Amino acid sequence: MKQDAERVRSLSPKVWILKWGCIPQLENHYPSPWMGAIRTLAVYIAMTFLRRIVMLSRSRKCGRYLEARWVNRAFGTIQSSIALLVLLSLVHPSRAFAVNPDLETVLTGSRQRIEKLDYRVTGRLTRVEGNGKRTSYKFVAKAHWFPDGLRLLSEFSGPGSEKTSVLLHMSVSGHVTIEAVLPGEEAASALPFERWNDPLVGSDFSYEDMVESQFFWKNQALLAPEKYGARDCFVLKSMPGSQDRTYYDSVTSWIDRGILYPVHVVKTLRGTGQQKEFIYYGLRQIGGVWSATQVEAKLQGKPGSSILVIEGGSGKANLGRKDFDIGHSGAQQRK
Repeated sequence: MKQDAERVRSLSPKVWILKWGCIPQLENHYPSPWMGAIRTLAVYIAMTFLRRIVMLSRSRKCGRYLEARWVNRAFGTIQSSIALLVLLSLVHPSRAFAVNPDLETVLTGSRQRIEKLDYRVTGRLTRVEGNGKRTSYKFVAKAHWFPDGLRLLSEFSGPGSEKTSVLLHMSVSGHVTIEAVLPGEEAASALPFERWNDPLVGSDFSYEDMVESQFFWKNQALLAPEKYGARDCFVLKSMPGSQDRTYYDSVTSWIDRGILYPVHVVKTLRGTGQQKEFIYYGLRQIGGVWSATQVEAKLQGKPGSSILVIEGGSGKANLGRKDFDIGHSGAQQRK
């Protein structure tokens, strides 16, 4: 026993940690200097604690008072270090610990898919009532990712002559703004946030449903994998941060593991807890980019559903800024 103790005391604190398994040896998987700092601090806390223990064991003349003073100093240092570690974790919560490689795969794949968008499509949006009655709108839409983010312009034409035009802009950080020209209006103006959850031309899609901003939110968690139909899926739960403007409390996406495209999405409305379900049909790859030919939206507790159908278009439209002029943007926000 005495020889074992002497052998342990002869080891440096770092070797002692690795040899006796107090903490695992870490690989440098951190994508930013912040993660390196957090990792270094965590190792420092463990080393400080063990160094104090080794120093105590070496001191043969430690009385009770001296031993208590060393212990107080050791734990004082550790408490200060832990406080700093917690502070760093709050500043960068998503980077506080080693990154889940599957989570990185899902987020990177989903964001890159959106960042490659450059399409022009035509189709129809149909609201199907519980009794089978159908109301259809024709639409044209186009989208392109620019250096400052995504722009998506859609125009819906109703059974009569009324038209609704919507321009969504999502910045590289996921911040969304919406402009619209509604029936009876001649100029575009900013759509106030209070109307983002309004039905788009009477359908189960809202204005903010037209863009997948959830993949750019700050809070992301990977749940246990599941099957959706015959597809093996990652299950990603996205939750907005305080800086994210949305009517949703969370968005859960079932993402096909092979193509990294969502096949099923459930959005939970903030406050009410009501859920909206989106199902993606007819997945296809055009020009290396996956897309769906149909998307169905169902609102919990509401009979019927709405179906968005793509009938034609191009996945490589070579769009520019001039293609996203919705008209003169009103300086005064719609009341």
